[in-house]
Amino acid sequence: MIKRIIIIMALTLCSIAGMQAQKISHIETTRSWHYVYDENGKKVHTFSTTQGKVVAYSENFYIVQHGSWYYTYTARGKRLHTFAVSTVGDVLHAIGDNFTSKKGGWVYTWDKNGKKIRTQAANH
Repeated sequence: MIKRIIIIMALTLCSIAGMQAQKISHIETTRSWHYVYDENGKKVHTFSTTQGKVVAYSENFYIVQHGSWYYTYTARGKRLHTFAVSTVGDVLHAIGDNFTSKKGGWVYTWDKNGKKIRTQAANH
């Protein structure tokens, strides 16, 4: 009975470890494809450049611009949120679970799921 409990606990721990979000180490872009790599250098997702241009990424997510829209995605390509370029402005960079953008005289901080976290005046 104890052996059975230990095996179940071990399997549970393995499945929990497998569910952790993959970290993005880099995104390679060719003429036709974007390749997303994890922290071990393994290719975890591939998508066409016709889906848009990667404008920023962090270890936790990436941002693609396609026309008048920004889309945030997980390392494996699950769409998290859609943002209008007219609302966000120009994406500056991404770090952790957040990214910053600049529109006019304002700098905004957003989370990858669409929540505006901070607004501040841009230094000119």
